[in-house]
Amino acid sequence: MARQELQLILEALASAVTQSGESLAVLSAASPVLVVFLRHAGCTFCRETLSDIGHSRAAIENTGTRIVLIHMGGLESQFERHGLEGIDHISDPDRRLYEALGLKRGRPGQLFGPRVMWRAFAAGVLARHGAGRVSGDSFQMPGVFVLQNAAIVRRFRHRSAADRPDYAALCAFRYAAEP
Repeated sequence: MARQELQLILEALASAVTQSGESLAVLSAASPVLVVFLRHAGCTFCRETLSDIGHSRAAIENTGTRIVLIHMGGLESQFERHGLEGIDHISDPDRRLYEALGLKRGRPGQLFGPRVMWRAFAAGVLARHGAGRVSGDSFQMPGVFVLQNAAIVRRFRHRSAADRPDYAALCAFRYAAEP
């Protein structure tokens, strides 16, 4: 990673502040942080992600990892429904943090391909996550990062909007010891 790129990430983590006023840099100095970047508010996969994190919240937090959700706005009303009351979150409507961590806008196949459409039906209709009005950039791809001491120690980059990572497994490993 180029020095300039690393500096951009460090600056983004320092300036990304949760609803309670703590930056990602400060939070990751205190404990590992699972940072989950969501797509737009109407996305059925976002609703599925919130449900998945709600179901694995105890397992994630039992590893000593704090959860922070990054969204473009409009998702706060969904948190309590999925057992995520009091969860740390950051609204990033301009997608500055998404861009700093290298999360791109999706290509048509990543957003509307046959596998994605099948998964959207399964998540939205069969699993009853539904869909809603688009709030944010509907082409923004999601991603998941585990931060420790302002460094990325694990990551999951979605290949399609339909990918479904195991959030608890991303946190269930030994973190690197401080130097």
